Amino acid sequence: MDILILITGGTLDKVHDTITEGLVFNESEESQISDILRVGRCEHPTLNLLMQKDSLDMDAQDRSLILDAVKNAKEDRIVITHGTGTMELTAKYLDEKVGDKTVVLTGAMRPHSLGKSDAGFNIGGAIIAAQSLDYGVFAVMNGRIFEAQNLHKDTDFGRFDI
Repeated sequence: MDILILITGGTLDKVHDTITEGLVFNESEESQISDILRVGRCEHPTLNLLMQKDSLDMDAQDRSLILDAVKNAKEDRIVITHGTGTMELTAKYLDEKVGDKTVVLTGAMRPHSLGKSDAGFNIGGAIIAAQSLDYGVFAVMNGRIFEAQNLHKDTDFGRFDI
């Protein structure tokens, strides 16, 4: 089963900038996803770097670009890496627009590059979910599968809950 991973950025892909002491995207625009897949010995998905953007900076044009990439993908099983801040907005935007495809959004609360991240756990869960679920839009975070319309980040607890 062919799986496409659309990379859009988010905390998962950020790295520590030693000059600003902040979290930024790698200047070379390389994604952390290939490293996560290599460590997990899961090198079968195709990767497509769509953008490297903090989800809080995403707008309608970005979501439209994501939808176009999903619709134009030859694969019908798609994982989208996404920032957790507005993941639910993108999931709800894509819902009922993807046709006969299974789309699973995922991300991380802590960057993969800093270690002790939930990135690998969430990516692995999303890849399995994309292969197992029927068509539609879902998210995988914190060991749970959420339908698009039921996705919500609990900022008080720093996790996604039902």
